[in-house]
Amino acid sequence: MEKMIYSFLSVKKNNRKAEHQLAGVKGIVGVDLSFVSAGGIAAIAGDFNRPDITADKTIAIEYAGVIEALAQHFTLLPARFGSVMESTDAIIQMLERNRREIRKNLLKVEDKYEFGLKVLCDTEKLILEMKEKSASVGLNAATAEPEIKPSVYREWVNRKLKEHRLEELLLAYVESVIEEITGYLTRWNADSRFKKMSTPTIIIDGVFLLGRERKDNLIEAVADLQKKHVSLTFVLTGPWPPYNFVDFKVK
Repeated sequence: MEKMIYSFLSVKKNNRKAEHQLAGVKGIVGVDLSFVSAGGIAAIAGDFNRPDITADKTIAIEYAGVIEALAQHFTLLPARFGSVMESTDAIIQMLERNRREIRKNLLKVEDKYEFGLKVLCDTEKLILEMKEKSASVGLNAATAEPEIKPSVYREWVNRKLKEHRLEELLLAYVESVIEEITGYLTRWNADSRFKKMSTPTIIIDGVFLLGRERKDNLIEAVADLQKKHVSLTFVLTGPWPPYNFVDFKVK
């Protein structure tokens, strides 16, 4: 029977505690899970019967719930939903081929959590505030527009120049907030990844990997940032398994 892989982790010989913990977690549609080991690493896998499982959102959510349950007991690398191999022997061969990269990634996430941080705002309102502020400090005077001879296009060109400058101000502001966040993370030796302006509402979308002992520090830092930037809304989520910090592809 085919096997679905849920995650990778380090294993010890005769680790009865780990086996007992795994026995308390079921896979999707209630299948039993087991360790498939090779050379000190293992995959957590369960039977996979295609007629019983359809690739819909409900099953994907259930799969994520299994990963969450496993993460309560083990330091692991989550596998991508739908990682299926034809047999236990095939999984063993795959582990042997990828042993070095799996170990490297496991070392990186050892005793760490992943957190997500989304920074939201009303972009139009924020740009309007910047426009008013720039006018009050004489930005337009300081960055004079090039002289354009009177024509039907002058008003359009002037408007586009102003819009471009406001967009630059917004991006500079986003960069400054990311620098503030990164300042905290650097002190904690945390890994981070950011996306800017992923939607008109989400101006920053970040994920962090940091030590378990830093959880409260991160919560306090986000609270301080929220007080400082009243026009923004900071939404912190986690802790999660390290979905965004798995840096290898199965060979």
